[in-house]
Amino acid sequence: MTRRTPHGPSWQLSDEDIEFYDVYGDWDPLTPAEVAVHMEGFPRPWWIVGGYAMEAFTGVPRFHEDLDLVIFTSDFPHLRAQLGGTFHLWSNTGGTLRFIDDEHPEPDRPLSQIWMRENARSPWRVDCPLNPEVDGRWQSKRDESHVADLDDVTWVADDGIRYLNPEVALLYKARQARDKDLVDLDNAWPLMSDQQQDWLRANIHRLHPDHAWLDRMARHG
Repeated sequence: MTRRTPHGPSWQLSDEDIEFYDVYGDWDPLTPAEVAVHMEGFPRPWWIVGGYAMEAFTGVPRFHEDLDLVIFTSDFPHLRAQLGGTFHLWSNTGGTLRFIDDEHPEPDRPLSQIWMRENARSPWRVDCPLNPEVDGRWQSKRDESHVADLDDVTWVADDGIRYLNPEVALLYKARQARDKDLVDLDNAWPLMSDQQQDWLRANIHRLHPDHAWLDRMARHG
């Protein structure tokens, strides 16, 4: 089975991909530039994570199954006001979807993902994971002890869009360590500062002490 995305050539779906699409429907993700248009005037912080964050840092084009737009959980009412007239918003909690409307105006859980599409006949366009905060500061969803100012874990690219720092994005990716995540590591590692490399190495060792990436990072130097 082959699909064409609006931002790249045809690609071959794995059996896992096909099973996912058969259950949840197609994805046709917006680009960061398109998201920026939709988010113009948004009164609170927002940023891009995942594959698009890695591509922005490395400059190496890659395929994107989706787009991850992130806001703080407490800012969800602003998101609904901003995009609710353009997209249907669905709360995704562990794969269980619930439509967000006036009767159920909040996500199922504070850390739900918000999936967006124009209607049931349309593909999904945006995945918005909600991010926790502590006293207005960013908190990692994977490590509650990691609390920082948003400016310390994100950066603003030449396109004016805020992206998650590569070392933080890669620490998230290390949990699954898929083939594409390894490619992201190899592309980003030589471009990262010594401080970023040291931080990633130390935190992978702390959270995943037997991780295969540790040997790979050591070989990179």
